Amino acid sequence: MTDSQEDDASGPSSDSTIFDGKHGFPPKKNKISRKDSIGLVSLTEDDSNMTEYWLISAPGEKTCQQTWETMNNVTSKQNSLCTNYKFHIPDLKVGTLDQLVGLSDDLGKLDAFVEQVTRKVASYLGEVLEDQRDKLQENLMANNTDLPSYLTRFQWDIAKYPIKQSLRNIADIISKQVGQIDADLKTKSTAYNNLKGSLQSLEKKQTGSLLTRNLADLVKKEHFILDSEYLQTLLVIVPKAQFNEWNATYEKITDMIVPRSSQLVTQDHEYGLFTVTLFKKVIDEFKHHAREKKFIVRDFTYDEEQLAAGKNEITKLATDKKKQFGPLVRWLKVNFSECFCAWIHVKALRVFVESVLRYGLPVNFQAILIHPHKKTMKRLRDVLNQLYGHLDGSVGHQGSHVENVDIPGLGFGQSEYYPYVYYKINVDMIETKQL
Repeated sequence: MTDSQEDDASGPSSDSTIFDGKHGFPPKKNKISRKDSIGLVSLTEDDSNMTEYWLISAPGEKTCQQTWETMNNVTSKQNSLCTNYKFHIPDLKVGTLDQLVGLSDDLGKLDAFVEQVTRKVASYLGEVLEDQRDKLQENLMANNTDLPSYLTRFQWDIAKYPIKQSLRNIADIISKQVGQIDADLKTKSTAYNNLKGSLQSLEKKQTGSLLTRNLADLVKKEHFILDSEYLQTLLVIVPKAQFNEWNATYEKITDMIVPRSSQLVTQDHEYGLFTVTLFKKVIDEFKHHAREKKFIVRDFTYDEEQLAAGKNEITKLATDKKKQFGPLVRWLKVNFSECFCAWIHVKALRVFVESVLRYGLPVNFQAILIHPHKKTMKRLRDVLNQLYGHLDGSVGHQGSHVENVDIPGLGFGQSEYYPYVYYKINVDMIETKQL
């Protein structure tokens, strides 16, 4: 491992790969060990569970390396408030000031949209996993690595988002890519949910109260008088407390009831399912008088072909759901990764644009990813405001909450304004309230 790689997460070095407005895209780093990635400050278990990161930028001093060293020394080495990582942004095309101002607002909207789709994909993957939902976290990967690792070792994907393109074109590429994923998610989720809903509806009818459940799997052919011109067997739901009343009175509910034709088919904790055979012409009268006694006649016709078809339908739906499950989970995992990676690229674009708007030309700033330690956020914010408060005299040494103010570098949907460029990133895709 090189010195520059170690410096990315901790202290100073002669790292020549940092972006200082003159150099191009840094070479891809080798895998960083846990010891090196956390720098000189060891993370506690509570800190490792912190899912909030701050992506900031500050103007280069004599060099961007000096900006990094100053910030890292004050926040991490001296005060142990956070773990810091250099956030590499390639040498992007600046364009005109008007283009940057217009893009600033549009990138804010794109940021919100891409995050929303990313969280929707994650949420739906959790739904699809059902009883395996506890495996959701391990399935939420970005470019084949866990989300914090992808973020802290971020490298711009030149193949997907060519840096020779204008900033507007790169934003459009991301917008179209994520928009297509969002449309495909709606189509796939609707189809799968309809299949799942149909199966659940049929399965629900196989269980529950005798008042509502499917009776097909409870009765047999011998329970019924079939193919008779005059007689028909009905199925009656009787409350358990009225079993004796039913047995004593069912033959007298109307005329033309076959004596001793009733038998108990099955019972649950509330009701019993009885048969009774009677002449067809008194069925309506029987139903009316039975209802008065709280005996409920279920509409049921014994048809072996229909009963077999119903069982086959459940089997078919269950098989179809099983066939679709694997490919759908794979699609969701792949496209979650695509969305999350796109989201972080949008963050990189925003930092670049806002930094140029804030700090001017030539491009000279250092982007830094901060992972605050638990319970140190207020102190960390104070230290950063002391460090960078001189950049904006109107803000002074305290962050200001502003609304509906058109400030270059503030961007869309940013309710907090600080003298340095700042964006919050929460990589918790499970507990965070869905947008």
